[in-house]
Amino acid sequence: MTDFVGRQLVCVRGGRVVFADLGFRVEAGGALVLAGPNGSGKSSLLRLMAGLAHPAGGVLAWGGEDVAGDPATHRARVHYVGHLDAVKPDLTVAENLVFWAALRGGSDGAGARTRTALEAFGIPHLADVPGRYLSAGQRRRLNLARILAAPAPLWLLDEPKTALDTDAAGRVDAAVASHRAEGGMVVMSMHGGSLPEGAVVLDLAAFNAGLEAVGC
Repeated sequence: MTDFVGRQLVCVRGGRVVFADLGFRVEAGGALVLAGPNGSGKSSLLRLMAGLAHPAGGVLAWGGEDVAGDPATHRARVHYVGHLDAVKPDLTVAENLVFWAALRGGSDGAGARTRTALEAFGIPHLADVPGRYLSAGQRRRLNLARILAAPAPLWLLDEPKTALDTDAAGRVDAAVASHRAEGGMVVMSMHGGSLPEGAVVLDLAAFNAGLEAVGC
């Protein structure tokens, strides 16, 4: 069974050890929720998992293979949605999704994936609206819709319900549940709220205590 594992991970930012000796394991169909106070390293860990930063120590492995050995392949299996959005202001909502769908999944089927994503996140009525005119909540829905428009087995979601109303938050829950039911993996940071069914919680505060500043 494919799994995504971190062993003895160390993260250093700005000369400070954010966390050390951190480990996790996510299996197909699994969900890992990152908890902890601000500054405990939730966003940093997601960026390490996505290959956008490199650990100062430890190993990330996919199916037993170190992802550092083939970073391009690992990035292709990951969808990372952080706090900053990737909405192109001059493109319409639909054009943004088609762009992402074609970029990650190829042009074949991009239109169908785009329609599915628009419906799933409740924004088909915004299909022809340029990105610059979207509200914060609408931009967030659009950013999340790309995880459906361009499929990937591992979703890394940094506080995905930020700026969302109750309806949109429920749609995130539904998308996560569906992805897991198909064997996908989800890692997400959260501040309160209900956990995905069967999720494992990783409290990063347990890996912060007593750490000293270091040079880097």
